[in-house]
Amino acid sequence: MALTDRIPYQAQIDRPKLRLPGGKKLAVWVILNVEEWRIENAMPRTVLSPPMGQPLLPDVPNWSWHEYGMRAGFWRQFKALTDRNMPVTLALNANVCSSYPRVASVAREAGFEFMGHGFVQGPMHKLDNQADAIKRAVDTIANFTGKPPRSWESPGLTETNETLDLLRRNGIEYVADWVIDDLPQDISTPYGTITTIPYSVETNDIVIHALQHLPSEQFLKRCTDQFDRLYLEGASNARIMAISIHPYITGVPHRIKYLEALLDYVIGHEGVALMTASEIGDWYRAELSKPQ
Repeated sequence: MALTDRIPYQAQIDRPKLRLPGGKKLAVWVILNVEEWRIENAMPRTVLSPPMGQPLLPDVPNWSWHEYGMRAGFWRQFKALTDRNMPVTLALNANVCSSYPRVASVAREAGFEFMGHGFVQGPMHKLDNQADAIKRAVDTIANFTGKPPRSWESPGLTETNETLDLLRRNGIEYVADWVIDDLPQDISTPYGTITTIPYSVETNDIVIHALQHLPSEQFLKRCTDQFDRLYLEGASNARIMAISIHPYITGVPHRIKYLEALLDYVIGHEGVALMTASEIGDWYRAELSKPQ
């Protein structure tokens, strides 16, 4: 069976009517991605091209670009989120629990939902043993937080034909890799159902700033435009909006005020449910179980 056959087409206009808690129109979830980039490896992403076109390892400037986020940018984002009492889904490479315990500990203490995001940063299809990497990630988060993660976002949203089955076998119920709709969708696996949680490759600071190289204020503009339309549509059926951020992108001094302004815009609207990945998944499954 082709991977796409496991996710049958559903027209948005044919989806059943779903009601968010408290009669809200739009659920917003914030994904804070914290990653470990190994300096001995090629960098997952770069901001500087190599001098004279000659790549060099260790890649000090590009590793440092990310490292700045873990040392400085994360703490700006953490303050922006916690000052506003925003629920946060922390998508983390599981080894961050060991390599950046200060970051992982403060997120645990703040009650963030820990979402699996691989073991260290790298695409799923390049792993020597994907099954082992997923199990190690789940076990590491479980040991650190006291409970296994229920949700997952693959690095770079990469999957193979086996990824969904392996995730579900390891207890993952919700996955953010499939950016196919503004509502969740169930996928069958041999180990039970796994549910997509609406994510975004566009209201994502990596895409806006690191790939499309747009000015700092464009993150705010794009996300508020997205919010406004989904909020409008939410009057007739529930909608989900994802805001995906990375410490080395919107945690830097010249962009943090736009993230803060976006958060203020979201919480300034009535009819918005602030949720985490698993809260959205649990809500969706409960709604589907109700008589239509």
